[in-house]
Amino acid sequence: MLRWIRQQLGFDPPHQSETRTVYVANRFPQHGHYIPQRFADNRIISSKYTIWNFIPKNLFEQFRRIANFYFIIIFLVQLMIDTPTSPVTSGLPLFFVITVTAIKQGYEDWLRHKADNEVNGAPVFVVRSGSLVQTRSKNIRVGDIVRVAKDETFPVDLVLLSSDRADGTCHITTASLDGETNLKTHFSVAETSVCQSVSRLESLQAVVECQQPDADLYRFVGRITVTEHGEEIVRPLGPENLLLRGARLKNTKEIFAVAVYTGMESKMALNYKCKSQKRSAVEKSMNTFLLIYLGILLFEAVLSTILKYAWQAENKWDEPFYNQKTEQEKNSSPILKFISDFLAFLVLYNFIIPISLYVTVEMQKFLGSFFIGWDLDLYHEETDEKAQVNTSDLNEELGQVEYVFTDKTGTLTENEMHFRECSINGTKYREVNGKLVPEGMTDDSPDGSRPHLIGEELLFIQAVSLCHTVHISYDQPDCLIGDPFSHSNGFSSNHMEYYASSPDEKALVEAAKRIGVAFSGSSGDSLEIKTFGKLEKYKLLHVLEFDADRRRMSVILQTPSGDQVLFTKGAESAILPFSTSGEIEKTRLHVDEFALKGLRTLVVACRHFSPEEYMDVDRRLNGARTALQQREERLQEAFSYIEKDLQVLGATGVEDKLQDKVQETIEALRLAGIKVWVLTGDKHETAVSVSLSCGHFHRTMNILELLQQRSDNECAEQLRILARRIKEDHVIQHGLVVDGASLSLALRGHEKLFMEVCKNCSAVLCCRMAPLQKAKVVRLFKTSPEKPITLAIGDGANDVSMIQEAHVGIGIMGKEGRQAVRNSDYAIARFRFLSKLLLVHGHFYYIRIATLVQYFFYKNVCFITPQFLYQFFCLFSQQTLYDSVYLTLYNICFTSLPILVFSLFEQLVHPHVLQNKPGLYRDISKNALLSFRTFLYWTLLGFCHAFIFFFGSYILMGEDTTLMGNGQMFGNWTFGTLVFTVMVITVTLKLAIETHFWTWMNHFVTWGSIAFYFIFSLFYGGIIWPFLHSQDMYFVFVQLLSSGSAWFAIIIIVITCLFPDVVKRVFYRHLQPTSTQKSQSLSAPAQSLSCVESLCCYQHGQSGCSRLARFLEHMTGQCPAGENHCPTSSSNNRWAGLQRLLTMIRKPDEPPPARGFKNLDNSEECCSP
Repeated sequence: MLRWIRQQLGFDPPHQSETRTVYVANRFPQHGHYIPQRFADNRIISSKYTIWNFIPKNLFEQFRRIANFYFIIIFLVQLMIDTPTSPVTSGLPLFFVITVTAIKQGYEDWLRHKADNEVNGAPVFVVRSGSLVQTRSKNIRVGDIVRVAKDETFPVDLVLLSSDRADGTCHITTASLDGETNLKTHFSVAETSVCQSVSRLESLQAVVECQQPDADLYRFVGRITVTEHGEEIVRPLGPENLLLRGARLKNTKEIFAVAVYTGMESKMALNYKCKSQKRSAVEKSMNTFLLIYLGILLFEAVLSTILKYAWQAENKWDEPFYNQKTEQEKNSSPILKFISDFLAFLVLYNFIIPISLYVTVEMQKFLGSFFIGWDLDLYHEETDEKAQVNTSDLNEELGQVEYVFTDKTGTLTENEMHFRECSINGTKYREVNGKLVPEGMTDDSPDGSRPHLIGEELLFIQAVSLCHTVHISYDQPDCLIGDPFSHSNGFSSNHMEYYASSPDEKALVEAAKRIGVAFSGSSGDSLEIKTFGKLEKYKLLHVLEFDADRRRMSVILQTPSGDQVLFTKGAESAILPFSTSGEIEKTRLHVDEFALKGLRTLVVACRHFSPEEYMDVDRRLNGARTALQQREERLQEAFSYIEKDLQVLGATGVEDKLQDKVQETIEALRLAGIKVWVLTGDKHETAVSVSLSCGHFHRTMNILELLQQRSDNECAEQLRILARRIKEDHVIQHGLVVDGASLSLALRGHEKLFMEVCKNCSAVLCCRMAPLQKAKVVRLFKTSPEKPITLAIGDGANDVSMIQEAHVGIGIMGKEGRQAVRNSDYAIARFRFLSKLLLVHGHFYYIRIATLVQYFFYKNVCFITPQFLYQFFCLFSQQTLYDSVYLTLYNICFTSLPILVFSLFEQLVHPHVLQNKPGLYRDISKNALLSFRTFLYWTLLGFCHAFIFFFGSYILMGEDTTLMGNGQMFGNWTFGTLVFTVMVITVTLKLAIETHFWTWMNHFVTWGSIAFYFIFSLFYGGIIWPFLHSQDMYFVFVQLLSSGSAWFAIIIIVITCLFPDVVKRVFYRHLQPTSTQKSQSLSAPAQSLSCVESLCCYQHGQSGCSRLARFLEHMTGQCPAGENHCPTSSSNNRWAGLQRLLTMIRKPDEPPPARGFKNLDNSEECCSP
């Protein structure tokens, strides 16, 4: 226990050495004094709190807020000294605020715990005691042998021991880690690959020695020592032997592997950024404003204390005859008395700091976050996914985003490749119903017939079918009866599935199969294809693997006729310069045309060898591959010698299917003033192609490159060249492409130069990025002098660090796991939903909370300034102007609900106008509504209104307090009540003037709050309450309202306060309208559904389907029984209905409603976005 505590405090780190020793199946040495190393368990933790640290940690985070810390100090002061007001006036609101906030944050963390438990409790199979045992993922220990079946995710970082394949290999996809959907082949060592059963594994004696946990996904150094017949055999281990947590097993029935890194020490977890409390720009502005108001409070308290002693300098005021000092008061220390008086004034004026501001903000964020989940436009019908809010603390930050950092694979694209066009021997072809049709011709051949390809066409398709790294999975063991190539396209794809190291290769091989040349598989060193049903075998002689420098891959084959031929494919810049025959120029022209259509292009070429040439080629390759020194350089020389004098066969055009409306979304974000960066782990060519097709890069944009930089000096020089080019060509737009290696150099010592280049580019693309590099880029902009608000969006585990680093993190509910969703602040099903999330929801949330914050400061200035002015008329005796009940309830009851409802439902502009005019987003950027100028206006307005409240009432009652017809006089409590009454009415009507979007709820709380104040005051002052020690307010309010002069004063003072503000608003709206005000006239017609009706309209027009909706309707009277408010589908099919509403309240055994609701066209957000 003591050791565990020391480890938690960081005094006893669990890893003392640079390497770790893992005994396979935990068979520790039986001799000597072996002390096993301690390793982390396999639990993944994404939550912030535990049951033990929740209270202290949450209280610490809450008391970091200035207002909370201030009020706990005030509460303690009230407990320690004699103050004008009761400690309850500060303690009760503070306790309410702390409790509500703790409940909200605890609930959100409970959801994170729930998601963690699903992962940690997943069933897995491990080999223990000679048998296969099922256990939970969290129970896996380092050294356990784990069995993983096809399509399962690896639960830990594993070293592969064996697979169901004879060669001990397996295929995996790492899309959730690095974004690449292509298959990767991993290997086991020969000595363990034969252990394909539990009994063989039980007898295996092996030890793995490897480095300690490292965040680099592509680096692993280790060795395995296998003991056979008393002899130790040592084999090296590298990244090709390591199976990373989060990757998925493909095309392999099952594998056995030993766990080496578990839990938070796995590479996936190490790439998570440490979770920290994110705080929005609005909250930071609130803290700044609170500091200013704290300064005002201290100034008023010090001034009042000084004026009190200045006034008491005269004996008649220091010790009047009616208030003689006691002996203790006469002998008390002047300094202590000064401090006591200062603290007393501090308590008297402390309500200028709005304690209820925080709880109102918390409630607004929590309740407002439900609108995102309820928004039908953010619902994805195909996957039945709705938008998800993991933290509501950042709602308003959605309206302040300046930079969007997005992943590519799975975020912008659907991970689906489709063959579209090709060029063969200078002629363009397109695929129509499984046939290659030349450009300009139609498919007029009879059904079922297939024109045979001849000459160059057949050679091109054969090259596509043979030059690749595709594997085949036979999912159906029973072969289909009859000819498998008998369906309408010529082939059946039901019994086999292609897996490729590149999605392009898979699409091309599938296209060749549809056309008539099917790759049937490989066995040993032979490749088989079926050309229109005829089986042909090619002997695989050599594979020239793809690399980033050559940008091509090749195979050397022996044809069935015995000839040797080289097939190669790659980027046009890597093939055409080395070609000497074929239609080179026409192919180049066609490649450019394909690229303009947004297609991913590859050029295919061949070279025929004579026997003598092949012998030379074979000798060079074998010599280079067996070299112990400078192997890579010799291989590059051999490849360059072989891949020359090529004959161009043609080119292919493959479409990487983008998600719907990606281009429109990126363009909308650009119009809104948001810069979009694409950060991907994919290849340079692939990333650029997708950027062009999705509109991130424009065709007219000048693309600058910072690629393959080798040193700091080289990188710095290239950055200076790019900066000069941007200055020289400042008229046109620039795009920048950076790779991961160059980015590391740029961030090492040239950050300012790199930032200067990036800020002058309209779009930036970073490729070959490691997960932590993505986070570093986001941090670079977060910490820049301008401190822009950043947003990161991605779908895989490789995006988690970026998502956690950005101000706002958004997870895409993609096909590969839920790591990004679990660690994000918000989750959406598709990238296109980002447009409405920012331009509409972000806009609404920001204007609502900005007004809420300013209004709170305004109404508290109105509240406490008359108290300060009153001290000038009571000899600074610390007499309160208001009754203590009014002091407590002003912010909690009398003025709280109108601003809360306003902050939930306010809409300056109709949501459809906001989406159609993205430029309106610029009006609220850079925290425009919480600028110091706006803050100063609201504060001065509060002081002006407070002066009018006080002196307006003073003019009425200052000289003659006889306001009743019977000559009865009013006292100080009546004066204070008159000020308080005018104040409650004025601040409520001020909010009514600020309201643009009125719902029945706004009317209810606005006029209801004023009515509640009058009713409460009548009951409070009209009855003698036995539990109150004193009741200064007895019958005061009734007498005040019975005076006609008081009513006249109330009306005059309220009009005097609000009339200039109305005139100002009208003046500015007509003479200097903002673009937002101009757009308000473009709002949709008033004939629209209510907020409840917009949530309960179904396909056939029926209303009130769910329990919550029905309850809301009956409560509000919006959907009376028997009456249908929802337009039917016959009315222009305007409302297609709602598939399901609030699925979280459906019973577990209740069948889901029919699928398929459609987005509402107009006014779906009458009272919520």
